[in-house]
Amino acid sequence: MTGTTETTRATRAAEPTETAETAEPTETAETARTRLTRTTLTKTPDAAPDTTVDTEPPARAPRTDRMRALDGLRILAALSVCLFHYVGKGQVEHAWGQSPKQLFPDLSAVATYGALGVQLFFVISGFVICMSSWGRSLGDFFRSRVSRLYPAYWAAIVLVTAACVALPSVIPPLRLDEVLVNLTMLQQPMGVGRVLGVCWTLWVEARFYLLFALFVVWKGVTYRRVVLFCCLWTVAGVLARVADNPLTDEIVMRDHAPFFIGGLALYLIHRYGSDLLLWSIVATSWLLGQRYSTTALWDPHATQVFQERSPYVILLVVTFAFASVAAVALGRLRWANWRWLTFAGTLTYPFYLVHEHLGWFAIAVYHRKFGLDPWPTLLAAIGTMLVLAWLIHRLVETPVGPRLKRLMKQQSERIRT
Repeated sequence: MTGTTETTRATRAAEPTETAETAEPTETAETARTRLTRTTLTKTPDAAPDTTVDTEPPARAPRTDRMRALDGLRILAALSVCLFHYVGKGQVEHAWGQSPKQLFPDLSAVATYGALGVQLFFVISGFVICMSSWGRSLGDFFRSRVSRLYPAYWAAIVLVTAACVALPSVIPPLRLDEVLVNLTMLQQPMGVGRVLGVCWTLWVEARFYLLFALFVVWKGVTYRRVVLFCCLWTVAGVLARVADNPLTDEIVMRDHAPFFIGGLALYLIHRYGSDLLLWSIVATSWLLGQRYSTTALWDPHATQVFQERSPYVILLVVTFAFASVAAVALGRLRWANWRWLTFAGTLTYPFYLVHEHLGWFAIAVYHRKFGLDPWPTLLAAIGTMLVLAWLIHRLVETPVGPRLKRLMKQQSERIRT
Protein backbone atom coordinates (compact mmCIF):
# COMPACT_ATOMS: atom_id res chain seq x y z
CA MET A 1 0.00 0.00 0.00
CA THR A 2 2.82 2.37 0.83
CA GLY A 3 4.51 1.63 -2.46
CA THR A 4 1.27 2.42 -4.37
CA THR A 5 0.82 5.71 -2.54
CA GLU A 6 4.39 6.80 -3.29
CA THR A 7 3.94 5.89 -6.97
CA THR A 8 0.74 7.95 -7.14
CA ARG A 9 2.47 10.91 -5.56
CA ALA A 10 5.38 10.68 -7.95
CA THR A 11 2.97 10.47 -10.91
CA ARG A 12 1.03 13.52 -9.76
CA ALA A 13 4.23 15.51 -9.32
CA ALA A 14 5.43 14.59 -12.81
CA GLU A 15 2.13 15.33 -14.62
CA PRO A 16 1.64 18.98 -15.84
CA THR A 17 -1.88 20.37 -16.03
CA GLU A 18 -1.46 20.93 -19.75
CA THR A 19 0.86 19.52 -22.41
CA ALA A 20 2.61 21.37 -25.22
CA GLU A 21 0.07 20.00 -27.67
CA THR A 22 -2.82 21.64 -25.75
CA ALA A 23 -1.22 25.08 -25.53
CA GLU A 24 -2.94 27.97 -27.28
CA PRO A 25 -1.95 28.21 -31.00
CA THR A 26 -1.05 31.91 -30.69
CA GLU A 27 1.64 31.15 -28.12
CA THR A 28 5.21 30.54 -29.11
CA ALA A 29 6.90 27.38 -27.97
CA GLU A 30 9.00 29.35 -25.49
CA THR A 31 5.92 31.07 -24.03
CA ALA A 32 4.10 27.76 -23.66
CA ARG A 33 7.09 26.18 -21.97
CA THR A 34 7.33 29.08 -19.53
CA ARG A 35 3.64 28.90 -18.69
CA LEU A 36 3.77 25.13 -18.17
CA THR A 37 6.70 25.48 -15.80
CA ARG A 38 4.86 28.11 -13.77
CA THR A 39 1.72 25.96 -13.68
CA THR A 40 3.68 22.91 -12.51
CA LEU A 41 5.36 24.94 -9.78
CA THR A 42 1.97 26.20 -8.69
CA LYS A 43 0.76 22.59 -8.35
CA THR A 44 3.79 21.48 -6.32
CA PRO A 45 2.14 21.93 -2.87
CA ASP A 46 -0.59 19.46 -3.87
CA ALA A 47 2.09 16.83 -4.62
CA ALA A 48 4.16 17.45 -1.51
CA PRO A 49 5.18 14.31 0.29
CA ASP A 50 3.12 13.11 3.22
CA THR A 51 4.75 14.17 6.46
CA THR A 52 3.35 11.25 8.44
CA VAL A 53 5.80 8.63 9.64
CA ASP A 54 5.83 5.41 7.64
CA THR A 55 5.58 2.64 10.20
CA GLU A 56 6.16 -0.21 7.77
CA PRO A 57 9.92 -0.90 7.62
CA PRO A 58 11.36 -2.25 4.38
CA ALA A 59 11.11 -6.00 4.17
CA ARG A 60 14.02 -8.18 3.19
CA ALA A 61 14.05 -9.81 -0.20
CA PRO A 62 11.70 -12.82 0.02
CA ARG A 63 13.36 -16.20 0.26
CA THR A 64 12.06 -18.89 -2.02
CA ASP A 65 13.66 -21.81 -0.18
CA ARG A 66 11.48 -23.76 2.22
CA MET A 67 12.54 -23.45 5.84
CA ARG A 68 12.93 -27.17 6.36
CA ALA A 69 14.41 -26.58 9.81
CA LEU A 70 10.91 -25.66 10.96
CA ASP A 71 9.70 -29.06 9.78
CA GLY A 72 12.50 -30.62 11.79
CA LEU A 73 11.46 -28.70 14.89
CA ARG A 74 7.86 -29.80 14.37
CA ILE A 75 8.70 -33.50 14.28
CA LEU A 76 11.06 -33.04 17.25
CA ALA A 77 8.22 -31.47 19.26
CA ALA A 78 5.81 -34.24 18.23
CA LEU A 79 8.24 -37.01 19.20
CA SER A 80 8.93 -35.29 22.53
CA VAL A 81 5.24 -35.22 23.36
CA CYS A 82 4.95 -38.83 22.18
CA LEU A 83 7.68 -40.03 24.54
CA PHE A 84 6.02 -38.16 27.39
CA HIS A 85 2.72 -39.95 26.69
CA TYR A 86 4.36 -43.37 26.34
CA VAL A 87 6.89 -43.46 29.18
CA GLY A 88 6.83 -40.08 30.95
CA LYS A 89 3.47 -40.12 32.73
CA GLY A 90 1.77 -42.46 35.17
CA GLN A 91 -1.54 -42.75 33.29
CA VAL A 92 0.07 -45.06 30.72
CA GLU A 93 0.45 -47.86 33.27
CA HIS A 94 -2.79 -49.46 32.05
CA ALA A 95 -1.22 -49.93 28.60
CA TRP A 96 2.12 -51.35 29.79
CA GLY A 97 0.65 -53.37 32.64
CA GLN A 98 3.08 -51.74 35.05
CA SER A 99 4.71 -48.37 35.64
CA PRO A 100 6.90 -47.18 32.75
CA LYS A 101 9.20 -45.77 35.42
CA GLN A 102 10.15 -49.35 36.24
CA LEU A 103 10.46 -50.40 32.60
CA PHE A 104 12.43 -47.32 31.47
CA PRO A 105 13.97 -45.75 34.59
CA ASP A 106 16.39 -43.44 32.76
CA LEU A 107 14.27 -42.67 29.70
CA SER A 108 11.22 -41.98 31.84
CA ALA A 109 13.09 -39.33 33.83
CA VAL A 110 13.96 -37.52 30.58
CA ALA A 111 10.62 -38.10 28.83
CA THR A 112 8.71 -36.35 31.60
CA TYR A 113 9.99 -33.06 30.12
CA GLY A 114 8.53 -34.02 26.74
CA ALA A 115 5.31 -32.29 27.75
CA LEU A 116 7.12 -29.04 26.93
CA GLY A 117 7.06 -29.98 23.27
CA VAL A 118 3.64 -28.31 23.24
CA GLN A 119 5.27 -24.97 24.05
CA LEU A 120 7.64 -25.44 21.10
CA PHE A 121 4.60 -26.13 18.92
CA PHE A 122 3.01 -22.86 20.02
CA VAL A 123 6.12 -20.79 19.22
CA ILE A 124 6.33 -22.43 15.78
CA SER A 125 2.62 -21.81 15.26
CA GLY A 126 3.00 -18.09 15.91
CA PHE A 127 5.85 -17.93 13.39
CA VAL A 128 4.09 -19.99 10.70
CA ILE A 129 0.64 -18.38 11.02
CA CYS A 130 2.13 -14.90 10.64
CA MET A 131 4.10 -16.07 7.60
CA SER A 132 1.24 -17.92 5.89
CA SER A 133 -1.38 -15.21 6.47
CA TRP A 134 0.69 -12.40 4.93
CA GLY A 135 -1.14 -10.99 1.91
CA ARG A 136 -4.20 -13.18 2.45
CA SER A 137 -7.77 -12.10 2.94
CA LEU A 138 -9.79 -13.10 5.97
CA GLY A 139 -11.70 -15.64 3.87
CA ASP A 140 -8.50 -17.20 2.55
CA PHE A 141 -7.13 -17.44 6.07
CA PHE A 142 -10.29 -19.11 7.36
CA ARG A 143 -10.44 -21.61 4.51
CA SER A 144 -6.78 -22.54 4.84
CA ARG A 145 -7.12 -23.24 8.55
CA VAL A 146 -10.30 -25.31 8.24
CA SER A 147 -9.01 -27.39 5.32
CA ARG A 148 -5.72 -27.94 7.13
CA LEU A 149 -7.06 -28.95 10.53
CA TYR A 150 -10.34 -30.78 10.10
CA PRO A 151 -9.83 -33.66 7.62
CA ALA A 152 -7.08 -35.39 9.62
CA TYR A 153 -8.87 -34.52 12.85
CA TRP A 154 -12.09 -36.21 11.71
CA ALA A 155 -10.12 -39.29 10.64
CA ALA A 156 -8.42 -39.45 14.05
CA ILE A 157 -11.78 -39.16 15.85
CA VAL A 158 -13.15 -42.12 13.87
CA LEU A 159 -10.04 -44.28 14.38
CA VAL A 160 -9.72 -43.62 18.12
CA THR A 161 -13.43 -44.18 18.70
CA ALA A 162 -13.27 -47.50 16.84
CA ALA A 163 -10.24 -48.56 18.90
CA CYS A 164 -12.01 -47.66 22.15
CA VAL A 165 -14.97 -49.80 21.16
CA ALA A 166 -12.68 -52.70 20.21
CA LEU A 167 -10.49 -52.53 23.35
CA PRO A 168 -12.47 -50.77 26.08
CA SER A 169 -10.13 -52.14 28.73
CA VAL A 170 -7.44 -49.70 27.57
CA ILE A 171 -9.66 -46.64 27.14
CA PRO A 172 -13.45 -46.76 27.58
CA PRO A 173 -15.40 -45.20 24.67
CA LEU A 174 -17.44 -42.03 25.03
CA ARG A 175 -21.16 -41.91 24.40
CA LEU A 176 -22.27 -41.30 20.83
CA ASP A 177 -23.54 -37.78 21.56
CA GLU A 178 -20.15 -36.88 23.04
CA VAL A 179 -18.28 -38.31 20.06
CA LEU A 180 -20.45 -36.28 17.67
CA VAL A 181 -19.73 -33.05 19.57
CA ASN A 182 -16.02 -33.85 19.29
CA LEU A 183 -16.32 -33.61 15.51
CA THR A 184 -16.82 -29.85 15.89
CA MET A 185 -13.58 -29.37 17.88
CA LEU A 186 -15.69 -27.44 20.41
CA GLN A 187 -15.96 -30.18 23.04
CA GLN A 188 -14.01 -28.27 25.68
CA PRO A 189 -16.16 -25.13 25.86
CA MET A 190 -19.20 -27.44 25.67
CA GLY A 191 -17.97 -29.40 28.70
CA VAL A 192 -17.84 -32.70 26.78
CA GLY A 193 -15.23 -35.41 27.24
CA ARG A 194 -12.39 -35.58 24.72
CA VAL A 195 -11.95 -38.42 22.24
CA LEU A 196 -8.37 -37.30 21.58
CA GLY A 197 -6.26 -36.55 24.64
CA VAL A 198 -4.21 -33.95 22.76
CA CYS A 199 -7.13 -31.99 21.34
CA TRP A 200 -6.97 -29.43 24.16
CA THR A 201 -4.04 -27.89 22.28
CA LEU A 202 -6.20 -27.60 19.14
CA TRP A 203 -8.70 -25.53 21.12
CA VAL A 204 -5.84 -23.27 22.19
CA GLU A 205 -4.69 -22.98 18.57
CA ALA A 206 -8.23 -22.23 17.37
CA ARG A 207 -8.56 -19.32 19.80
CA PHE A 208 -5.21 -17.97 18.65
CA TYR A 209 -6.39 -18.13 15.03
CA LEU A 210 -9.59 -16.31 15.96
CA LEU A 211 -7.81 -13.50 17.80
CA PHE A 212 -5.22 -13.08 15.06
CA ALA A 213 -7.90 -13.11 12.35
CA LEU A 214 -10.09 -10.51 14.06
CA PHE A 215 -7.36 -8.08 15.05
CA VAL A 216 -4.78 -8.51 12.28
CA VAL A 217 -5.83 -10.52 9.22
CA TRP A 218 -9.18 -8.78 8.84
CA LYS A 219 -7.55 -5.47 7.86
CA GLY A 220 -4.45 -6.98 6.30
CA VAL A 221 -1.27 -8.25 7.95
CA THR A 222 1.36 -5.54 8.35
CA TYR A 223 4.37 -4.98 10.57
CA ARG A 224 2.55 -2.32 12.57
CA ARG A 225 -0.60 -4.38 13.14
CA VAL A 226 1.31 -7.47 14.23
CA VAL A 227 3.44 -5.44 16.66
CA LEU A 228 0.39 -3.74 18.15
CA PHE A 229 -1.36 -7.09 18.45
CA CYS A 230 1.63 -8.59 20.27
CA CYS A 231 1.88 -5.68 22.70
CA LEU A 232 -1.84 -5.49 23.44
CA TRP A 233 -2.16 -9.27 23.86
CA THR A 234 0.76 -9.27 26.30
CA VAL A 235 -0.85 -6.54 28.39
CA ALA A 236 -4.23 -8.28 28.23
CA GLY A 237 -2.66 -11.50 29.48
CA VAL A 238 -1.10 -9.76 32.47
CA LEU A 239 -4.37 -7.99 33.31
CA ALA A 240 -6.29 -11.24 32.94
CA ARG A 241 -4.07 -12.82 35.56
CA VAL A 242 -4.85 -9.95 37.91
CA ALA A 243 -8.60 -10.18 37.18
CA ASP A 244 -8.58 -13.97 37.59
CA ASN A 245 -11.85 -14.36 35.68
CA PRO A 246 -12.59 -17.66 33.88
CA LEU A 247 -14.10 -15.94 30.83
CA THR A 248 -11.18 -13.56 30.29
CA ASP A 249 -8.76 -16.44 30.83
CA GLU A 250 -10.57 -18.45 28.16
CA ILE A 251 -10.40 -15.59 25.67
CA VAL A 252 -6.96 -14.16 26.39
CA MET A 253 -5.21 -17.49 27.20
CA ARG A 254 -2.87 -15.79 29.62
CA ASP A 255 -0.71 -18.90 30.10
CA HIS A 256 -0.26 -19.82 26.43
CA ALA A 257 -0.22 -16.35 24.83
CA PRO A 258 3.53 -15.65 25.39
CA PHE A 259 4.56 -18.53 23.14
CA PHE A 260 2.39 -17.44 20.22
CA ILE A 261 3.45 -13.82 20.68
CA GLY A 262 7.12 -14.80 20.67
CA GLY A 263 6.60 -16.73 17.43
CA LEU A 264 4.86 -13.76 15.78
CA ALA A 265 7.70 -11.40 16.70
CA LEU A 266 10.32 -13.89 15.49
CA TYR A 267 8.66 -14.03 12.08
CA LEU A 268 8.80 -10.23 11.86
CA ILE A 269 12.52 -10.48 12.65
CA HIS A 270 12.86 -13.03 9.86
CA ARG A 271 10.97 -10.80 7.42
CA TYR A 272 12.25 -7.33 8.35
CA GLY A 273 15.45 -7.93 10.28
CA SER A 274 16.34 -7.38 13.90
CA ASP A 275 15.28 -4.32 15.84
CA LEU A 276 15.04 -3.42 19.50
CA LEU A 277 11.24 -3.50 19.68
CA LEU A 278 10.89 -6.99 18.21
CA TRP A 279 13.59 -8.51 20.39
CA SER A 280 11.98 -6.84 23.41
CA ILE A 281 8.71 -8.60 22.56
CA VAL A 282 10.53 -11.92 22.21
CA ALA A 283 12.38 -11.43 25.50
CA THR A 284 9.19 -10.48 27.36
CA SER A 285 7.40 -13.51 25.92
CA TRP A 286 10.23 -15.79 27.02
CA LEU A 287 10.22 -14.34 30.54
CA LEU A 288 6.48 -14.78 30.92
CA GLY A 289 6.42 -18.16 29.19
CA GLN A 290 9.06 -19.73 31.39
CA ARG A 291 7.14 -18.60 34.46
CA TYR A 292 3.96 -20.29 33.25
CA SER A 293 5.76 -23.50 32.31
CA THR A 294 7.55 -23.71 35.64
CA THR A 295 4.42 -23.18 37.73
CA ALA A 296 2.41 -25.59 35.56
CA LEU A 297 4.92 -28.47 35.60
CA TRP A 298 6.69 -28.10 38.94
CA ASP A 299 5.30 -27.88 42.43
CA PRO A 300 7.84 -27.69 45.27
CA HIS A 301 5.23 -28.87 47.77
CA ALA A 302 4.01 -31.89 45.81
CA THR A 303 4.57 -35.19 47.58
CA GLN A 304 3.14 -37.67 45.08
CA VAL A 305 4.37 -37.15 41.54
CA PHE A 306 5.18 -39.68 38.84
CA GLN A 307 8.59 -38.15 38.10
CA GLU A 308 10.31 -35.25 39.82
CA ARG A 309 10.99 -32.32 37.53
CA SER A 310 13.63 -29.66 37.96
CA PRO A 311 12.60 -26.02 37.46
CA TYR A 312 16.03 -25.38 35.93
CA VAL A 313 15.54 -28.05 33.28
CA ILE A 314 12.08 -26.64 32.53
CA LEU A 315 13.67 -23.21 32.04
CA LEU A 316 16.29 -24.74 29.77
CA VAL A 317 13.70 -26.49 27.58
CA VAL A 318 11.55 -23.36 27.26
CA THR A 319 14.68 -21.39 26.35
CA PHE A 320 15.44 -23.97 23.67
CA ALA A 321 11.93 -23.54 22.22
CA PHE A 322 12.44 -19.80 21.73
CA ALA A 323 16.12 -20.05 20.74
CA SER A 324 15.55 -22.73 18.10
CA VAL A 325 12.83 -20.75 16.32
CA ALA A 326 14.99 -17.63 16.66
CA ALA A 327 17.80 -19.52 14.91
CA VAL A 328 15.41 -20.27 12.04
CA ALA A 329 14.31 -16.62 11.91
CA LEU A 330 17.92 -15.45 11.67
CA GLY A 331 18.82 -18.04 9.03
CA ARG A 332 21.23 -19.89 11.31
CA LEU A 333 19.61 -23.25 10.50
CA ARG A 334 19.49 -22.83 6.74
CA TRP A 335 22.04 -25.61 6.47
CA ALA A 336 19.38 -28.06 7.73
CA ASN A 337 17.87 -28.34 4.27
CA TRP A 338 17.44 -32.08 3.89
CA ARG A 339 14.47 -33.21 1.82
CA TRP A 340 13.37 -35.80 4.34
CA LEU A 341 12.56 -33.01 6.80
CA THR A 342 9.78 -31.84 4.50
CA PHE A 343 8.34 -35.36 4.46
CA ALA A 344 8.64 -35.57 8.24
CA GLY A 345 6.90 -32.22 8.58
CA THR A 346 3.88 -33.48 6.63
CA LEU A 347 3.47 -36.34 9.11
CA THR A 348 3.65 -34.17 12.22
CA TYR A 349 -0.01 -33.16 12.49
CA PRO A 350 -1.66 -36.56 11.88
CA PHE A 351 0.99 -38.24 14.04
CA TYR A 352 0.30 -35.79 16.86
CA LEU A 353 -3.44 -36.50 16.64
CA VAL A 354 -3.30 -40.30 16.78
CA HIS A 355 -0.15 -41.09 18.73
CA GLU A 356 -1.49 -40.91 22.29
CA HIS A 357 -4.54 -43.15 22.56
CA LEU A 358 -3.87 -45.32 19.53
CA GLY A 359 -0.28 -45.64 20.69
CA TRP A 360 -1.52 -46.95 24.03
CA PHE A 361 -3.56 -49.55 22.17
CA ALA A 362 -0.47 -50.54 20.17
CA ILE A 363 1.60 -50.85 23.36
CA ALA A 364 -1.04 -53.04 24.98
CA VAL A 365 -1.17 -55.35 21.96
CA TYR A 366 2.58 -55.57 21.31
CA HIS A 367 3.70 -55.87 24.92
CA ARG A 368 0.90 -57.62 26.75
CA LYS A 369 -0.59 -59.78 24.01
CA PHE A 370 2.42 -60.59 21.82
CA GLY A 371 4.93 -60.45 24.66
CA LEU A 372 7.44 -58.05 23.08
CA ASP A 373 10.09 -56.61 25.38
CA PRO A 374 9.66 -52.97 26.46
CA TRP A 375 12.16 -51.36 24.08
CA PRO A 376 10.99 -53.18 20.91
CA THR A 377 7.41 -52.41 21.97
CA LEU A 378 8.19 -48.70 22.32
CA LEU A 379 9.90 -48.51 18.92
CA ALA A 380 7.17 -50.57 17.25
CA ALA A 381 4.44 -48.33 18.70
CA ILE A 382 6.15 -45.16 17.46
CA GLY A 383 6.77 -46.74 14.05
CA THR A 384 3.16 -47.87 13.78
CA MET A 385 1.91 -44.37 14.56
CA LEU A 386 4.23 -42.88 11.93
CA VAL A 387 2.92 -45.30 9.30
CA LEU A 388 -0.65 -44.50 10.31
CA ALA A 389 0.13 -40.79 10.09
CA TRP A 390 1.45 -41.30 6.56
CA LEU A 391 -1.73 -43.15 5.59
CA ILE A 392 -3.91 -40.37 6.97
CA HIS A 393 -1.85 -37.79 5.10
CA ARG A 394 -1.96 -39.76 1.86
CA LEU A 395 -5.57 -40.98 1.95
CA VAL A 396 -7.30 -38.16 3.84
CA GLU A 397 -5.37 -34.90 3.99
CA THR A 398 -4.08 -34.88 0.41
CA PRO A 399 -7.42 -35.53 -1.38
CA VAL A 400 -9.90 -34.07 1.12
CA GLY A 401 -8.11 -30.87 2.18
CA PRO A 402 -7.91 -29.20 -1.27
CA ARG A 403 -11.44 -30.35 -2.15
CA LEU A 404 -12.82 -28.89 1.07
CA LYS A 405 -11.03 -25.61 0.38
CA ARG A 406 -12.51 -25.45 -3.13
CA LEU A 407 -16.01 -26.12 -1.83
CA MET A 408 -15.69 -23.36 0.75
CA LYS A 409 -14.38 -21.00 -1.93
CA GLN A 410 -17.38 -21.75 -4.14
CA GLN A 411 -19.73 -21.22 -1.21
CA SER A 412 -18.07 -17.88 -0.48
CA GLU A 413 -18.51 -16.73 -4.07
CA ARG A 414 -22.16 -17.82 -4.01
CA ILE A 415 -22.80 -15.77 -0.87
CA ARG A 416 -21.20 -12.68 -2.42
CA THR A 417 -23.36 -12.93 -5.53
